Amino acid sequence: MLKQIAISIACLIPSIINGTNINSVPEVKWDSKSLIIDGKRVVPVMGEVHYSRIPEEEWAAEIKKMKDGGVTVIATYVFWNHIEEKEGVFNWSGNRNLRKFIELCKEQNLPVVLRIGPFCHGEVRNGGIPDWIFAKKIRSRSEDAKFLDAVEKLYRQIFTQIQGLQWKDGGPIMACQFDNEYRGHGSYLMALKNIATGIGYDLPFYTRTGWPELRTPVPFGEMIPLYGDYADGFWERSLEPTAGNYYKAFNFKEFRSSTAIASEQLGSQEEKLTSGDEQYPYFTCELGGGMATAYHRRPWIYPEDAYSLAVVKLGSGSNLLGYYMYHGGTNPEGENYLNENQRTAATNYNDMPVKTYDFQAPLGEFGQTYPHYYTLRKLHLFMNDYAEILAPMEASFPCEQDIPKGDDSHLRWSYRSSGNSGFVFINNYERLQNLSAKRGVKFDVCGVKFPSKPITIPAGTVCIFPVNIDGIRYATAQIIAKRDGKIYLEQIPGIPTEIAVGNKVLKNLKALGMTKPVYENIYLLNSDEASHLFLEENAPQPETISTTVKKIAEAGKPREITIGVNKVAEAPLDADFEKAAVYMIKDLPQGKDRENRLLKIEYRGDVARLYCNGKLIDDNFYYGRPFMYGLWRLPEDCDELELRILPLQSDMPVYFPQEANTTPGEEIINVTII
Repeated sequence: MLKQIAISIACLIPSIINGTNINSVPEVKWDSKSLIIDGKRVVPVMGEVHYSRIPEEEWAAEIKKMKDGGVTVIATYVFWNHIEEKEGVFNWSGNRNLRKFIELCKEQNLPVVLRIGPFCHGEVRNGGIPDWIFAKKIRSRSEDAKFLDAVEKLYRQIFTQIQGLQWKDGGPIMACQFDNEYRGHGSYLMALKNIATGIGYDLPFYTRTGWPELRTPVPFGEMIPLYGDYADGFWERSLEPTAGNYYKAFNFKEFRSSTAIASEQLGSQEEKLTSGDEQYPYFTCELGGGMATAYHRRPWIYPEDAYSLAVVKLGSGSNLLGYYMYHGGTNPEGENYLNENQRTAATNYNDMPVKTYDFQAPLGEFGQTYPHYYTLRKLHLFMNDYAEILAPMEASFPCEQDIPKGDDSHLRWSYRSSGNSGFVFINNYERLQNLSAKRGVKFDVCGVKFPSKPITIPAGTVCIFPVNIDGIRYATAQIIAKRDGKIYLEQIPGIPTEIAVGNKVLKNLKALGMTKPVYENIYLLNSDEASHLFLEENAPQPETISTTVKKIAEAGKPREITIGVNKVAEAPLDADFEKAAVYMIKDLPQGKDRENRLLKIEYRGDVARLYCNGKLIDDNFYYGRPFMYGLWRLPEDCDELELRILPLQSDMPVYFPQEANTTPGEEIINVTII
């Protein structure tokens, strides 16, 4: 089900309320540590959502949901081929209405970072560059005059959408990113910036992705490099469970970037930054909030993956956590399918689903909340409430930084400190490695040795302990928030809670919730209470509804799975679904009864497609989780759905997670409405 939620989180922009500039425009600056807004250091939470992948009538609710999750900055791509699929024909209507989306962000008092390309990737056809660029044999992502002329027209069109909404005008647009994952000469990126500023873009700062290393740098201060890390990657060529260098994302380390992102395009990468990039603040824009599924590789992402990545990045010194994705979506209609696939002219490394871009993000394709939406919230509350204390702190790395995959001989931890205050970051988790409990643990940080007796850090534990913060000398509980003079801590499962305040050491404390402090103004919450702190859930959970499913056709002869130009398995074509097993789903709720209702299809198969009145509305590469669809998106005259499923085959050149049942064939297990 979808939950209606509301939260009280301090605003990032202190002098803008409900989108109205009541004082002067807040000054935005940055130094080597952090962003500084209105003279205060901030540690933002940036959540990626693609406005053109969500129906415009859902934008307001979904932006609010992101804010409720603790997001304080919205990031979005402007996909070129979503708005100019045909040369010279720009479409800013419906879910392509950028201006309306930005205005809704302004209403929620959320700053916006636009990622304006021209190349975006985002698992979009040609990385977002329209087909007509390639048909005209224009050299893309270059300083070719014809390409830059087309980019200028694009940037001018985008500018028509953002006039009056830039930060200097009291609007929410704080920054923009040029291109994406570019590895050539900095002069190309500067050419893009010069085009933009010549048109009238005038923003507090500009960004670029900090990976891979540029052949030649851009002048210092022109663009802040932003980094990323993922727990797994659909783009990996391997069919093994833990391929690539993703394990490094679970180690606290000084090196800011990743050598695993976009490895199918960039190949093997050294742990090396562009010269001078270490002088910038440490920000991220692509911290894995989840992961998409490609046809050839279908990772199952766990809530612990996203939470561990975030805590490790924060504990390694990052002062802006940017999640990709924070909110999933659905590819819009176009003249062609707008998904990445191996049969297109460019950015054809992977075959992606035609419609779904759920990404297993904290908020899914239809805005449904996944478990890490809640676990990440408690981290976001901490980042918001303790930003001015945390931001200036330097990171220290008492543990080895280059721990091999699965090495269980270390307790992975770091601390950030300034003067005699600090935070200890602990990560006893690595994806699919089952790290063991670590016994006999004591810390010595900022001159404070704690706890009073050695403790055991249970397997899978990810947490943050405070040292000399707000009168707490130390605590073996995670600090979550500070509101109205009250300090909220989370009791970490399996770790005895000990809090030292003044001359007292309070031992073996039990969580008493928000109604009763464990000591003066200190409240101890269990993990569920911490994840839902200040969150009001108003909507009662509706009953699950059964529906009628009838099989009307058996699957035909299995298709031949071909290997594409980039040497991974190709997804089926439209024609292949003529031989799929066919099911009809009937007895759907009608009218208002569809509101906030999800169709949940539990099945086994290779690929499933859902049709309404003969039109493809969504699809799913099977990997063990249910195929979901938001029923409120159906047209009124749609009273039944057609589901087509291609069967699994033996020895498929596809990575499936351990949760998937890969027995050859196909079947419907259960279809419900939740």
